[in-house]
Amino acid sequence: MNREALKRIIFDQHEVIRNAHIVPRRYSLDPQANYVITGLRRAGKSTLLYSVAQGLVKSGVAWERIIYVNFEDERFVGFTSDDFQDILLAQSELSDERGYYFFDEIQIVANWEKFARRLADAGERVYITGSNATMLSRKVSSTLGGRYLTLHVTPYRFDEYLDARGQAHKGSALYTTRDIGRISRHFDAFYQQGGFPESLRYASPREYVENVYQKVLLGDIAARYNVRNVEALRVLMKKIAETVRTDVSFSTLHNALKSIGHAISKDTVITYVGYAREAYLLFSVTNATAKFVEREGAPKYYFSDNGLLNLFLFDRETALLENEIAVALYDRFGEGLHYAKSSRTGVDVDFYVPEAGLAVQVAYSIAGEAREREVGSLVRLAHADDAIKRLVIVTKEEEEVLEQDGVRVEVVPAWKFLLSEHP
Repeated sequence: MNREALKRIIFDQHEVIRNAHIVPRRYSLDPQANYVITGLRRAGKSTLLYSVAQGLVKSGVAWERIIYVNFEDERFVGFTSDDFQDILLAQSELSDERGYYFFDEIQIVANWEKFARRLADAGERVYITGSNATMLSRKVSSTLGGRYLTLHVTPYRFDEYLDARGQAHKGSALYTTRDIGRISRHFDAFYQQGGFPESLRYASPREYVENVYQKVLLGDIAARYNVRNVEALRVLMKKIAETVRTDVSFSTLHNALKSIGHAISKDTVITYVGYAREAYLLFSVTNATAKFVEREGAPKYYFSDNGLLNLFLFDRETALLENEIAVALYDRFGEGLHYAKSSRTGVDVDFYVPEAGLAVQVAYSIAGEAREREVGSLVRLAHADDAIKRLVIVTKEEEEVLEQDGVRVEVVPAWKFLLSEHP
């Protein structure tokens, strides 16, 4: 690659970083470590790197040492692993001191991990981002040889969303009527529109989220994996959105597509779902394996941001509420998050974290018959598992504490639960 052109790209990126407005996130990076940062497209990975670069400059590092390369820049079309050496040469021409390397969406370039390993072995400081979970695969991790820490970045959680909106949410703000009203109003927008950071700047966040979704679907999935039946992929994502809140098997999804004329095999359905998970579009929660659950069962699928799920739904308030709670709990507990469902014991609990002794039901309201249903399932779980420490029903607005059969159940509005549960 022409090194003069490469330098112009680097200096152009410096202007972008200088002018970037940074909203502090909950992530902290070890200044002595190299990082591979992954997550859903537009979740804020690049902005996190901008923050690191700004911090370095404030500490006295010259801009000429900041080598930021976004491989999605059209000027890098045709860039191959053979061209990586030109980046090192350009850096040496810009400064006599070591550089700080920032590589955005580097997974576009084949064999990037070998270059990343070479930089780490040479003692360079490197930050890498990517929008695909394969960057953390066993093969890539083996090549990197433990030289990099990994960090997963998500769209805003509710506390970060409030920070970006300038709304206080600690201390007295949780007890002041006016602040509680504002927080509740912000939650109404958040759980409908999602938490993509840049979407807050748009009059129509839905249009922004739609663009992100199309980029993930058509670019990160269809183009990357040469998906031949893109329409079937689209319909599959819609069908999964319609199953949020319920466990669903690959056979069920396969039959749903077949019934409307998409004759793809069950193996293809499995493959497409895997692609969506690798692109961080979806995640799954499995049935707990415990003495009161007779089988693992099918997973429940959730979307990584409520804005994405809301593209498919019409008047599905409860699905959005449960999806948001799923996102927050998965962000905190990862693979330790399960649901618990057993026809033998009558347990049917939305979220269950055995290691934390936590069980959570989500209900838009517990008025009427819903009260006995939601409370009863939690009570049955508590009687089946004596390690349970906290039982919660998350609602849209209701709040109280219940006692039933010697079991204490908290009823908490979603906004308050999210602010108490964030890492």
